[in-house]
Amino acid sequence: MTELDHLRKQKDAFFAEDPASPLLEEQMVDFKGLHYFAENSALRLTLKVERDTRGERFAITTTGGDTQTYTRYGRFHFTVDGVPVTLTLFEGAYGFFLPFTDALAGRETYPAGRYLEPEAVGADRFLVDFNLAYNPYCAYNDRWSCPITPAENRLPVAIRAGEKVFHD
Repeated sequence: MTELDHLRKQKDAFFAEDPASPLLEEQMVDFKGLHYFAENSALRLTLKVERDTRGERFAITTTGGDTQTYTRYGRFHFTVDGVPVTLTLFEGAYGFFLPFTDALAGRETYPAGRYLEPEAVGADRFLVDFNLAYNPYCAYNDRWSCPITPAENRLPVAIRAGEKVFHD
């Protein structure tokens, strides 16, 4: 079992059994596990961030209609299947935050986007592992309110890694 398989198994157990699970009790009864893309090593990237030195605060609207404020930390420039793309990295009270949607949103991935929390691995370098991309809690039911991916982080390419759309 790979480390990623182990993490996914732990997450499934949390969703199925833990009182803090984002699932409603009735969802937990029939829960058989989340759906994922196969591990994709091509989407495990170490990227240099182009820092945004303005320290600009940015309000992201949530699915509940309120806003959450983040700082634009910088931008990642990289390619997916030969297509150049850019994602904005935000910093909030709890660390780095990388919301994104891809070309599969609304079909194979959650329409409002998936999230990553990139790991700093050196001076202006981050591990951006799309295999760890996860759905926000609002993907599972209406009890939750989550930040909606800003337009600047809507990718025109498919990210076939990480968690797929939830079906209960």
